[in-house]
Amino acid sequence: MSADFSGLDWGILGPAMLAGVLVLVTHVPLGAQVLKRGIVFIDLAIAQIAGLGVIFATMADLDPNGWGMQAAAGGAAFLGALLLTWTEKRWPEVQEAQIGVLFVLAATGGLLLLAHNPHGGEHLRDLLSGQILWVRYQQLIMPAIGAAVIIAVLCFWRGRIGTLGFYLLFALAVTASVQLVGVYLVFASLIIPSLGTRLYAERKRLPLSYAIGIAGYAAGLVLSSLFDLPSGALIVWCLALIAVFVNIIGPKRRVLAVDA
Repeated sequence: MSADFSGLDWGILGPAMLAGVLVLVTHVPLGAQVLKRGIVFIDLAIAQIAGLGVIFATMADLDPNGWGMQAAAGGAAFLGALLLTWTEKRWPEVQEAQIGVLFVLAATGGLLLLAHNPHGGEHLRDLLSGQILWVRYQQLIMPAIGAAVIIAVLCFWRGRIGTLGFYLLFALAVTASVQLVGVYLVFASLIIPSLGTRLYAERKRLPLSYAIGIAGYAAGLVLSSLFDLPSGALIVWCLALIAVFVNIIGPKRRVLAVDA
């Protein structure tokens, strides 16, 4: 395989990269909160629930780019957020396990709903890996508005959001992003940049996490276009490799020797 940079179609890569940046704008700060709260798999669970809403909307023949589709995905995600808020209050000691169970139920629910659909396998693949290269600028208007609202809330009500507010904000972020980039990239965008910068000074974590995310999306999109590889999967790998590199060259955790 040979790389031909002159063959890059920026009419396709441009909106795809912008979609990735919009996802990163909200998912990087939310990812830091997820790691801090110790509920890593909430993103997968809420994303899968939002995907279940998308499947319901698809079965109802709603416009993929219309408000009905957004309402279905958002409504499902918000219901999932409310349920997780309730389970955290009722059984906080097993919240991570409950999140995992909810993810499995949503994932298998999607399989059951699409079991007799002749295009079910294609729908599931698109939901998981996304079709970021098919994103167009006009599809990014609503996600951009949502991202602006989320960032405003995070900036002005930091520390006063509470558990319910956090879950609902998270649901709003995931609703748009899962339709743009798929479940895998939503999870990767949330967790990988924050993992790569966890040992850095707090003031450096956010800008470095954004840098990892932007570099990962850019490298993945360009390489997938050059070598005709699945863009979503390649972006995930690029994010992971860049995060590992940033972690390796960063500060090391001090290990205290204990005298015997």
